[in-house]
Amino acid sequence: MNFHGKDIKIFAANANPDVARQISECLGLPMGKSNVTTFSNGEISVSLQESVRGSDCFIVQSTCSPVNDNLMELLIMMDAMKRASAARITAVIPHFGYARQDRKAKARDPISAKLCADLITTAGADRVLTMDLHAAQIQGFFNIPVDHLRGAPLLASFMKERVGDDVDKYIVVSPDLGSVTRARDFAERIGTPMAIVDKRRPRANVCEVMNIIGSVEGKKVILVDDMIDTAGTLCNAATALMEHGAVSVTACATHGVLSGPAIERIQDSVLDEVVMLDTIPLPKEKQIDKITMLPIAPTFAEAIERIYEDKPVSPMFN
Repeated sequence: MNFHGKDIKIFAANANPDVARQISECLGLPMGKSNVTTFSNGEISVSLQESVRGSDCFIVQSTCSPVNDNLMELLIMMDAMKRASAARITAVIPHFGYARQDRKAKARDPISAKLCADLITTAGADRVLTMDLHAAQIQGFFNIPVDHLRGAPLLASFMKERVGDDVDKYIVVSPDLGSVTRARDFAERIGTPMAIVDKRRPRANVCEVMNIIGSVEGKKVILVDDMIDTAGTLCNAATALMEHGAVSVTACATHGVLSGPAIERIQDSVLDEVVMLDTIPLPKEKQIDKITMLPIAPTFAEAIERIYEDKPVSPMFN
């Protein structure tokens, strides 16, 4: 690829080293040399082992579990680059933590997503590149440019090959009302109809399926969501869909948080398969036959190339 002006450097902290390495390989670049460790008291230490003066720097770091450690690694690395006179710093955050705390749901609630946006900006980020924010409005929390990639095209492309010409046998289902727009886009890309699971959530991480809006009888269902956390919503929805006559249920999600009992729930559920993107690394102990991971590196590499060359990112999803 032909770079212009300032040189480009890809760095990684400890959250997504494999994804950062794959991005570098896609771009034909070496990984930036850095070391991110902790002192004996738990404080994070960052050491940049090469000059970044005048460079266009991209730091690949999801703020996934351990969320606070990974967030601090990102902030401290950006501060180090700012003080080392980097020309531009882009925070590449495949999974943006605290995104679900995007509003005051009740009195005296914090808006933690806004606080994280302020911290990232203050630490030295000139722009942010991320994928599938839980609420797209979080882009407005930043006072710097945010390039918001979507995971649906990657997942839809994968599922379209599975569906082939049998579109009449499949239906895309949104697991809740908040994911309707995402599911509709997914269904349009595959060419299938859509249905909605109507649910209510009595308390955090607990949901009850209320009704299925649309007919899934005799259909192979593709459940589409932005993230899977404890998998309660997903597994309850899958069970309800099978009770309403679905032939099979496959789930697609961008972010596999998979906390608490998620793996056990997926393993014991009626789900045939769960397809996710590797925005969050999947530890070996969580790798089961039902889970399929798709790479995000080529998509992020193209976005980084476009940002560096001052080209628009939006044509990637036309």
